[in-house]
Amino acid sequence: MKMISKNAKCKHCKKKVPAESAIRKGLQAFCSIEHLVAYSKSEAGQKAIKRNVRQDTKEQLDRMKTRADWLREAQNAFNAWIRYRDRNDACISCGSFPTQKHGGTWDAGHYMDVGDAAAGSVLRFNTYNVHKQCVKCNRWSNTGVKRGYRNNLINKVGKLKVLELENARGMKGYNIEDLKRIKSIFQKRLRIRKKLDKQRAN
Repeated sequence: MKMISKNAKCKHCKKKVPAESAIRKGLQAFCSIEHLVAYSKSEAGQKAIKRNVRQDTKEQLDRMKTRADWLREAQNAFNAWIRYRDRNDACISCGSFPTQKHGGTWDAGHYMDVGDAAAGSVLRFNTYNVHKQCVKCNRWSNTGVKRGYRNNLINKVGKLKVLELENARGMKGYNIEDLKRIKSIFQKRLRIRKKLDKQRAN
């Protein structure tokens, strides 16, 4: 069983003082008001204050966000992961590598559309259902584009997986906690992959 310390360490002088007599400022403890003031004026203290202000501001802004805001942020994080995952691939629909253009060249294009009456949003964040697609194909979709997507997707993930996507059913009502978790997962996944790729390159 872990013992709970009865002492606290002063953030400024590092001296241990009885926990019940320590002066608290947030999660930090001080042995005296003078040391609290001295620490707050130090470089380390100023950095800690700025960090706490940024954290408080972020938490306040997060509380103001609507479900639509979180959905957009989760989708952006997911899309960023897809584009990085497929960064060396050609467009899933037309097989081209278009020249980089101002305003963006690549999208994260869904095979089964989010608004599809059958698949619905249950496939919105399904990584098998979304692949790097050139802006032209994704935003000016037609029968040929869809056919090209399907053929190339079969080559990439197999026909069985494509049939599973095509037969998926249901709408999923993501709540705010779901969307926060999705955003966090794909941001973390992207950071880890970039870090590993950088290490391999070195």
